[in-house]
Amino acid sequence: MTRGLAAAARYWRGASWGTLLRQWPWAVLGGVVLLLWLSADLTSAATTPVVQAAILVVFAMSAWAFELFPEPSVTLLFFLLAMLFHVAKPGVVFAGFQSTAWWLIFGGSITAAAVHTTGLGQRLARLLFGRIAPTYRAAVAAVAVAAVALAFVMPSTIGRVLLLSPIVTAFADRLGLAPGRTGRDGLIVAMAAASYMPPTTILPANVPNTILLGAAESLYGVKLTYGPYLLLHFPVLGVLKTVLLVALVCRFFPERGRLRALPRAAEPPMSRDEKLLALVLAASLLLFATDFLHGISPAWVSLAAGVFCLLPASRLVSTKTFSERVSIIPLIYIAGILGVASLVADGGLGALLSRFLLHLADLTPGHATANLAILAAIDAALGFVTTVTSLPAVLTPLAGDFAAASGLPLYTVLMLEVVAFSIVFLPYQSPPMMIALHLGGVRLKSVTLFCLALAGLTIAVLIPLDYLWWRLLGVIP
Repeated sequence: MTRGLAAAARYWRGASWGTLLRQWPWAVLGGVVLLLWLSADLTSAATTPVVQAAILVVFAMSAWAFELFPEPSVTLLFFLLAMLFHVAKPGVVFAGFQSTAWWLIFGGSITAAAVHTTGLGQRLARLLFGRIAPTYRAAVAAVAVAAVALAFVMPSTIGRVLLLSPIVTAFADRLGLAPGRTGRDGLIVAMAAASYMPPTTILPANVPNTILLGAAESLYGVKLTYGPYLLLHFPVLGVLKTVLLVALVCRFFPERGRLRALPRAAEPPMSRDEKLLALVLAASLLLFATDFLHGISPAWVSLAAGVFCLLPASRLVSTKTFSERVSIIPLIYIAGILGVASLVADGGLGALLSRFLLHLADLTPGHATANLAILAAIDAALGFVTTVTSLPAVLTPLAGDFAAASGLPLYTVLMLEVVAFSIVFLPYQSPPMMIALHLGGVRLKSVTLFCLALAGLTIAVLIPLDYLWWRLLGVIP
């Protein structure tokens, strides 16, 4: 044993800083396991579940935010440790797989695979980009509008990013924007930002609002519907933010050189698969938009569209394509995020955290404007600790207490979360944006400045306009 300790000491003395940093995640994991084990002996039977839940939630959120382990390792570690230490019942830990949000993303992933394999996505992109004037501002605007428009028919941000990335780089090539040119980076940043930020205002378009959809219904019985949600958020945080986004991309990623547009090739006629998929997407969009009439959740509409694409009669997505293009990693990630939300709500941790934040906020009923500002600040600050994807998982279980303390309607407090997770201060907060930037080879330093500027203008300009819009609609008393 003495020899073993001496060998370990020699290893650590001779290890480089790089080696030590690579061991850091394992040290964190070992510390978490030790804390979970000790908490059962050092705390009372009544407080042990709360303490263990807090340890697991902090570990999961930190590991996701700082990428201690690659996905889906963090999520699976969360599931494993929760079960090994009996932190909660299996129905609580694995609640994400029962959520409508999970099935919404699952169905959207199948639809995304069909859009890619049939060539419909490329056709839509050619229709959007093919006649764009060869000016840089017009190109950036076209990419941003395409990313937002695609969110109406493809409820998966990662799916849209994976579809648009090769299309946007091909568009950059057609304009003569070779790798390394600032203008090429600008097009990719426009696609990355517009694929996530404005679509947070479209209910089934990305992960945070689908988590909010599922958590609001399961925790409070509040059913969010497509039309009212779109009316409340899209005019300001969707349309105006897209305009602001385009202007800032042109400011931070200016293209001084001339653009050259290559001649367009003849457009082939639509294939049978493209026509059929276009009908499926149109029907899905119609059902999404009219869910307040028929009462069918967007999750089941999305799943029905995905199942139709898989049926042998449709021939839109084969078994081979399904296994190759529908990634299980984001689905496990979603289940983990929702599992964390369920654990926060079920284990008493949500009540403890809400009391702390309520004491810190010092909310006073009757001061709607001040209370909204305080709650928005708390929501946005938590985004630095977690990712914007996980914000609804943390905030939604606390919304009831926040509403009671502030005197604001519960629906208003829930909708305030959308304002928070639509703001990205740093690129790492949005995993889909990181994927897009990685695929496009864009350096994060310049994107960080862009995100900070967009976040600052959103707070200074768009949120006050959003406040006036909410007052007009009667959401703020």
